This record gives sequence, C-alpha cells and structure tokens, in this order.
Amino acid sequence: MIAPEAIIRLEDGAVVLLDQTRLPGQRCERRCTSVAELIEAIQVLAIRGAPALGIAGAMGVALAAHAAPDHLAGLRRYVAEQAALLAAARPTAVNLAWGVAQAQAELDRDFGSPQEARGRVVACARRIHADEVARCRAMGRHGAGLLGADARLVTQCNTGGLATGGYGTALGVVHALAERGDVPHVYVPETRPLLQGARLTAYELAEAGIGHTLLTDNAVGVLFREGVVDAVLVGADRIAANGDTANKIGTYSLAVLAAHHAVPFYVVAPTSTIDPATPSGKAIPIEQRAADEVAAFAGVRTAPAGTPVRNDAFDVTPAALVTAIVTEHGVLRPPYALAGERP
Repeated sequence: MIAPEAIIRLEDGAVVLLDQTRLPGQRCERRCTSVAELIEAIQVLAIRGAPALGIAGAMGVALAAHAAPDHLAGLRRYVAEQAALLAAARPTAVNLAWGVAQAQAELDRDFGSPQEARGRVVACARRIHADEVARCRAMGRHGAGLLGADARLVTQCNTGGLATGGYGTALGVVHALAERGDVPHVYVPETRPLLQGARLTAYELAEAGIGHTLLTDNAVGVLFREGVVDAVLVGADRIAANGDTANKIGTYSLAVLAAHHAVPFYVVAPTSTIDPATPSGKAIPIEQRAADEVAAFAGVRTAPAGTPVRNDAFDVTPAALVTAIVTEHGVLRPPYALAGERP
C-alpha cells in the first residue's frame, strides 16, 4: 500500500505529489512551488480524488502563506486572492473548496507574527491529511461489516490511497476485507476516457496483492447478468443533503444495473464530501473536460476532426438508487438527511 506521504506532502515552500498522470508506467513526483503550479497539477489530474483534493487545497493555502508578504494584513490579502483561485480549480469535488476554507480560517485568528500565522496554516494542512487517512480507515471497517467473506465487488474510477491521500474510501473497504483475512475480488471497469480504473485502481490492487479483473466499461452489464457481483462500492466527489451523489462518469449506469439486479450499491465517502449547502443533485456543478480526451487517445485522433464531443467528468446518482452511504461515523440508510454531517 502506498504511504500517505508518498502520495502528497507539504515541504518548506512546496507541495510534493505523486504524479498520477504518469502511472502506471512511471512513479515520479511533481513538485509545486506556487499556487499556480498546484492548480495546474489539479487540473491535469496529477492529483485527483475528492479527499486528496481537499488535502491539496489546504496545502495550497500553506503554500500561498509561505509566499505572502511578511506582514499580517498583506499576508491575509494575498492568501485570500490565491485561495479563491485554488478553490475554483475544479468545480465538482466539494472537498477542494472545503480544504481551502479550513486552512484559510486559521488566518482569522489573532497572531503575533506572520511566522506564527504560517505555522498554524501548515499545521492545519497536515492535520487535514492525517484526519482524512484516519477517516478512510474508519470507513473501511464500517464498510467491511456490510459484506460477507470473499465478496465479489465492482467499483468505478479510483478510490484508493491515490484518491484520498492514503488507504482509500471504496478501496479502503477492500483493504479492510483483506486485512480481516477475506479474499475479495474486484472487477475494475477501465473508466474512460482517462482510464483511472485501468491505470490507477488496477495498479493499487496489484501493489496490495488483491485479486482483480480489468474489463471495458461497456462489459460491466455482463457481470450482473451472470450473477457474479455481490455489491458495488463507489466513492463520491460531492454528496448533496438529500443523498444524491456525484461521482466519476459511469457511476449512475452502475447504480441502474445494480438496482435492476437487486445488488447493493454502496457509496463510501468521508463527511468532508457531504455538502449540506447543496439540497439535491440538480444543484451539483458537473465539470466538462476537454474534447480531445474523448476524440483522441494517446495523442492520436480517434474521431474525425470537428466531431462534437460531450465530456462530462462526473454524473449524479439519485439517492433512491443508493443502498447506504458509509462515512467515518458509520452506515447511513435512506431516507438521507445529511445537513449536519460535515466535520
């Protein structure tokens, strides 16, 4: 299992992250020494996954504080400007703005010096990282309690340590199953167009020695028809107050398949992913990404030039299709009323 500090860490004047765009072929680090560089890393998906983005957001505020003027008024003003840019880097995952706000709130305190203010923000960012890993381990235990021995599972995209800063949400449940002595098997849809399932989830499962099978996105229905799926485990990028859930594109299709075949569909996410200010999935902004992610592959065009493309990065699964939501506090069942669930 990849150590949390190997996924993302805060150093003096830099946020250092494992560059997920290079996996699985190369395991190398990307060093961001400015908020602008961190925003670029977030937008090209060098760091991704809702909890990991929350950690990155908090660390980005610490990075801004490091570069800010050496007087409190100027520091607060500079950090506020940089924080606004950072929070808007990706619109769907609510954790990014949440992590930014948590770290920025440290600057609302009274401080004797800019150095003390910077130290508080750094401590907050590192605490958020540690807390997210602890939340993942708790979710893993709670989620494992829902599943029998040697469960056969389907997931979507990547929800392991790479997406969370350590251990994982939905994949954290899989790790917890393995740690209690079970032998789970995970069916991994490739997750087009950027193949986070093939490149990242299969990579993490192989690193952990957990059995898995990779398949194309459009082959998943066959698994349900053959009756080889015991449960679906997915993460979330934002959970509305009513339980509607935004997650990587393709999740809604899995939920419909699961409902049709009476297979439990579990969302595994920390309370930092719950957005009580969003009443339902209709209000969740869905990121639209570049057309070339769909119309080309590995730099080679696969569609005629000028072909119109729709490239939703996420979709929304209605709460009615969610069997349960697993957070660090336990298992939540419908009807969902999540307005008070955030940490």
